[in-house]
Amino acid sequence: MNKKIGMHSAIVTLIGVIGFAISMIVGKNAGGYFFSIIISLGFIPMICTFSSLNSKENKAAGYAAIAFSSVYAVLVGLVYFAQLTTIRLSKLSPEALAILDYQHLGSLFFNYDLYGYAFMALSTFFVGLTIEVFNKRDKWLKALLLIHGVFALSCIIMPILGVFSTAAKGSYTMGVLALEFWCVYFTPICILAYQYFKKNL
Repeated sequence: MNKKIGMHSAIVTLIGVIGFAISMIVGKNAGGYFFSIIISLGFIPMICTFSSLNSKENKAAGYAAIAFSSVYAVLVGLVYFAQLTTIRLSKLSPEALAILDYQHLGSLFFNYDLYGYAFMALSTFFVGLTIEVFNKRDKWLKALLLIHGVFALSCIIMPILGVFSTAAKGSYTMGVLALEFWCVYFTPICILAYQYFKKNL
């Protein structure tokens, strides 16, 4: 059962990442929100499967990874579900949109989203600490997970410093490029995770 959950969750996460990347390229924001929810739904069981492989000395890191992944899923789930429902289907005032609409850089929900991804990054960092390396693929997986943890700092510090609140108009394009880079970065993590579960479970 652990093997099936791990492999399937890695596939679901990968589908979410690819779907998100395509949605951003074609300019379908609703698709991006939907696939972001899919990523979070695959990510938690993927992290839990990594943690199920932990040795006794790595259990604390595994538990931390699960906890951080859960916080991530709740925060981004609230943000994107609101975009797909309340924001998309309701006629809100400009004042309400300035707070709730993800498209407003520096809005409350935009900042909540970044905060959520900080927890995702922390989750990958802690689960990366638990990876046992047996070959080059495992070494790459561990490195990618640990390095991904660095994104937590920028996701927390940049909104606090008001970087996005004072962003220029061209920042949207830069934001899309940054998200596409993240998709390119996270895709091999999903593929290597699938192979890791297939081999070790």
